[in-house]
Amino acid sequence: MLIWTIGSSILGTLVVTIFVLNFRKPEKEPQHRVERFYDTLDPQLRREMGVLLGPAIVPGNHIEALQNGDEIFPAMLEAIRSAQRTITFETYIYWSGHIGEEFAAALIERARAGVSVHVMLDWVGCDKISPALVKRMQDAGVEVERYHAVHWYTLGRLNNRTHRKVLIVDGATSFTGGVGIADVWAGHAQDPDHWRDMHFKVTGPVAAQMQAAFLDNWIKTTGHVLHGAAYFPDIEPSGDMDMQMFISSPEGGSDSMRLMYLTAITAAARSIDMEAAYFIPDRLMIRELIAARLRGVRIRLLVPFAHIDAKVVGIASKGEWGPLLEHGVEIHVYRPTMLHCKMLIFDGYMVSVGSTNFDMRSFELNDEASLNVYDERFARQMTEVFEQDLKSSARYTLENWRGRSWRERFAEIVVYPLQSQL
Repeated sequence: MLIWTIGSSILGTLVVTIFVLNFRKPEKEPQHRVERFYDTLDPQLRREMGVLLGPAIVPGNHIEALQNGDEIFPAMLEAIRSAQRTITFETYIYWSGHIGEEFAAALIERARAGVSVHVMLDWVGCDKISPALVKRMQDAGVEVERYHAVHWYTLGRLNNRTHRKVLIVDGATSFTGGVGIADVWAGHAQDPDHWRDMHFKVTGPVAAQMQAAFLDNWIKTTGHVLHGAAYFPDIEPSGDMDMQMFISSPEGGSDSMRLMYLTAITAAARSIDMEAAYFIPDRLMIRELIAARLRGVRIRLLVPFAHIDAKVVGIASKGEWGPLLEHGVEIHVYRPTMLHCKMLIFDGYMVSVGSTNFDMRSFELNDEASLNVYDERFARQMTEVFEQDLKSSARYTLENWRGRSWRERFAEIVVYPLQSQL
């Protein structure tokens, strides 16, 4: 009996310790103050984005915006099937199903043809992939790794997930965006069972930065450095767009993505358009968005609503809308299905797309990757996409927010302490 009691006590202590290590809130509220010295079109913004905050902004790139699974998956699969030397692929979600089988078959075929194929799957996000599917890939020579899979030495990092979504073929053709490998992303957002999302095909020298983003977690997980011309070839310009691949991680300074967004918001002079699958801003972000409104910046926010896949996130998000609505931020709710897009457009010039959500989990806990594009033509194209999505949305007003039921208000109070984990 005594031994059982001691064992139970030790187990209980271990469970509590793991919980505290993984689910504690950040030590303090973020207090960064980014003073406004320039606007979005000032060359100083690019200078600081590429030196103070992130990797160098590189010219000579081209980007193609792909809408929903009907455009996204064929483009990704075509690139995989064309691979001659290497494939590196990192994703938060890879689930079994028709799409998962298609990707596995393409990766297996290339591995058997002698292509070096490396796949990084998040241990939590890919919980719905069958072990048999993973084994088939591994048996064919695909190197599959799980990010922060459960080991005694990872127990304190279970809440740190890789949310990055990057695919790089032969070190030169790359993809990023919001899409995971699962059947919910198939189709064209035609009903609540098929999500609305965007992904981006990128060519040009910035592909090397996207490869480096993949290698960041590959090296952490395996200790193996993939290098040489097969992974980092000499890439000729493919267009005339300036870009940078911005990454963040708790292990490498989790505030970097927040600071990048803060800097862009502070620089905005005319407009901010945002599509956010999960929008739970901290107090600092709310303060800076309101400051932008007070200096006359038009802010339009598009979010999921009735069809959001994580109901608790929707509850927490709506609880923060009041001050924004009071200061004239336009909030629109997407009606047809789950809106999973992550896109910010600043002053019709700078566009940020990728895996990052506008919430504390992305800013504090996840490994994220966002591609910043500095190009007015691309910004116009993405603004057209944004406004097309607005046509399938409804305006959510301050009156709507003030008219919330007591049940909604109570739910917001209940989930408030969990915001940093959502």
